[in-house]
Amino acid sequence: MEKCDFDERAGMLALNRIFGFEPIVGKRLLEALGSAKEAFGMKREELRELIGPYPKYLDALIPQKLDEARKELEDLGKRGFRFLDLGMEEYPELLRECEDPPIGLYVRASAPLGEIFGRRPKIAVVGTRDISPYGRQWCSTLVRTMARCPVRPTIVSGLAIGTDIIAQRTALEEGLPTIGVMATGIDSVYPYRHTHDAAMIAAAPASALVTDYPPGTQPLAIHFLRRNRIIAGLSEATILIESKIRGGGMMTARLAFSYQRDVYALPGRIDDVRSQGCNYMLREKIAEPFTDIDELMERLGLGNGPARQRRDLGSEIRQALGDMVPEDRLPQILRIAGLIREKRGISLPELCAETGWDWQDVAYCTGMLENGDIIETDLLQKCWIKTKNL
Repeated sequence: MEKCDFDERAGMLALNRIFGFEPIVGKRLLEALGSAKEAFGMKREELRELIGPYPKYLDALIPQKLDEARKELEDLGKRGFRFLDLGMEEYPELLRECEDPPIGLYVRASAPLGEIFGRRPKIAVVGTRDISPYGRQWCSTLVRTMARCPVRPTIVSGLAIGTDIIAQRTALEEGLPTIGVMATGIDSVYPYRHTHDAAMIAAAPASALVTDYPPGTQPLAIHFLRRNRIIAGLSEATILIESKIRGGGMMTARLAFSYQRDVYALPGRIDDVRSQGCNYMLREKIAEPFTDIDELMERLGLGNGPARQRRDLGSEIRQALGDMVPEDRLPQILRIAGLIREKRGISLPELCAETGWDWQDVAYCTGMLENGDIIETDLLQKCWIKTKNL
């Protein structure tokens, strides 16, 4: 790389550090000068004319900051990270269109930048950390359905507990690219428990970890707004799975709406706190309801979604349980499985009431179905059919 190009990229990196929380000001300065590195060689009076009398910026736009940025840029390359700035053609076009795009992005990935941020559609899937079995089921179903469409998108999310990590793990399982946008420096992962997932994303084709925070940045609460802004800005559409009335998913959906992107929300029960945010978005016409998954695929521009076909549950159970179940018990297990598929969240006492069987027989059937990975049961003894068996 030529020194002039390197210095310009270092200038971009330094501007990103300085104007991270006010990228509009940094972008305005960049447009006025036509060069990032020029900002660090100007007189204070000249800078004041361009950005106003703001000491925090005037004191930062000094040659020393450009020197520090050069060292950081060199160090990034040695550690296997990349810095993608607004001046590079690989910079995400949708993000560039936003009023407040970050001046630069730190990227951890094995794939080429053009492959990660190219023309493949980007769909954000976001929501609460405290996801319900209902939300978990539809989050997985949504991503699996997108993976089976003629046009296969990149799933964008925030690597957080709950909705985010379910969407991104499902994407990896289905061979879909995924971008994890972080509220930390590129050299760390939050939450720490998702370190392995982060490594899987960074190694996957057309996938990446992305942040606009410099290395060493810790996951403070104030940092998540910038993370959410990038998720919304990268994506053609944002899908809110579940959210309380206040939360990061709500923030991302609002930002997407402000960028004039499509927003969809999964409707939920009016008495469920985890659906209050989605229901509010629908009531205020900020989001469109997600009620038919194949119709949603078409509206996202992914082509005709695969028609939802019910599997032969009996065959699935026989294959999963094999010789574990006596033949005379199989009809009972099939009936319990059918009830759970029809009445998601049905409890063991309710199953006893529906069948007229005693607790021991119902518990035996649900236990065998759990062992066969056909259903899951929560702490309240409510039963849910696994998504793959819908």
